[in-house]
Amino acid sequence: MRILRTIPEVRAAVEEARSAGGTVGLVPTMGAFHDGHLSLMRAARAASDLVVVSLFVNPTQFAANEDLSTYPRDEDRDAALAEAEGVDILFAPSASEIYPEGFATSIHVAGLTDVLDGASRGAHHFDGVATVVTKLFGIVRPDAAYFGQKDAQQVLVVRRVVRDLDLDVRIVACPIVREPDGLAMSSRNVYLDPDARAQATALNRALDAAAAAFEAGERDGDAILAAAHHVLLGAGIAPEYLELRDAETLEPAARVERDTLLAVAARVGAARLIDNHVLSVTDAPTPIDERGDA
Repeated sequence: MRILRTIPEVRAAVEEARSAGGTVGLVPTMGAFHDGHLSLMRAARAASDLVVVSLFVNPTQFAANEDLSTYPRDEDRDAALAEAEGVDILFAPSASEIYPEGFATSIHVAGLTDVLDGASRGAHHFDGVATVVTKLFGIVRPDAAYFGQKDAQQVLVVRRVVRDLDLDVRIVACPIVREPDGLAMSSRNVYLDPDARAQATALNRALDAAAAAFEAGERDGDAILAAAHHVLLGAGIAPEYLELRDAETLEPAARVERDTLLAVAARVGAARLIDNHVLSVTDAPTPIDERGDA
């Protein structure tokens, strides 16, 4: 595996692979790898001749009061894990490489970014995500890019960017990877002390309770959310949001009459955590692998 730090180096490596007829898979990350990240690398490795993993803690998606300075970083550990998964290139640029002096462009996706994490964290968050991901697509020019379904809203935002800007990349959303007790894997889980770690399992248990109500035939949104709120209340967690949203448009869902995203965010101990389930009203699973123009 090669660790590359400049855009010209990455472009040259990708061009070499393409000239040999190879396909390119990209896994955008901010590092602090866990099994969720590794599952994305495995999916990319299974489908691509060249696998590029970006490792970049993107400053533009953090607000001044968020954890940019303390976000977990361990490049040596991440590099070893990526190499063990057969990654070909770890792209680990500096902030000045991605945002050189005078950088003045931002990509804003209207609508999808106004709710859930966009409302909680501010418009800057998804503007930063959309901008850096678009830059990575321009640098790497991947055939496919791999994202985790835990960040469901992010996946929808990236797909909208790809569709609206006619970017020739396939977006693959891979399933949430969980700890044995159900906690969704996250780089921020390292912030949890033992008590908070136990408390955090209530997020998935709350989603499970809501999903159980849905599977039992409940379709009223308030009733489904009440089942989740009951679990969170019992665990002493007050969510930043706990909402039902259309799984494609993120419009509010008063009733579950089509595939619906059940999403939660909460502060538990020192960590802000997110999780979600998709309540599917169809027998077929919601497509997770599509191009922007699909």
